[in-house]
Amino acid sequence: MLIRRENESDYEKVYDAVKASFESAEHADGNEQELVNALRNGDSYIPELSLVAEEEGNIVGHIMFTKAWVGDMPVLALAPLSVVPEYQRKGIGSALIKEGHRVSVCLGFSYSVVLGSENYYSRYGYVPADIFGIQAPFDVPREKFMAYKLKKDAPEVCGTIRYAREFGIT
Repeated sequence: MLIRRENESDYEKVYDAVKASFESAEHADGNEQELVNALRNGDSYIPELSLVAEEEGNIVGHIMFTKAWVGDMPVLALAPLSVVPEYQRKGIGSALIKEGHRVSVCLGFSYSVVLGSENYYSRYGYVPADIFGIQAPFDVPREKFMAYKLKKDAPEVCGTIRYAREFGIT
């Protein structure tokens, strides 16, 4: 398996992979593939943090981190993470998260925030975001809104996260 930066020729395959990944997901809006396309065209898009997992020439997974803000500090929003169903539970999501974190640190980011399964994301060091002083802009169970401190010496942060407008959260 190869984890690499997405390129323009991958867009159609990524669209299909994201759509397939969320078709049977327990919590899904059904438009995650459209969100990926919208985020690529937005101001918060970070090309280095749109990664694919490739297996024998096929795109089998994708992860995207986009810029968000807590006060004046840029942070990252991890969304979405997608692995096509027949490749799930094989370490692909894990590899995508770990590579995304590595690249995030290289780019100078201090925190990553995710809305998702506490059972899954806690494996990668995500904890309730309010531990770091990050609040959600919507009502959500504390354990579902999580953050990961990418750098041990990250500056303190405090406030409500502001997502890219493409997420449709005001």
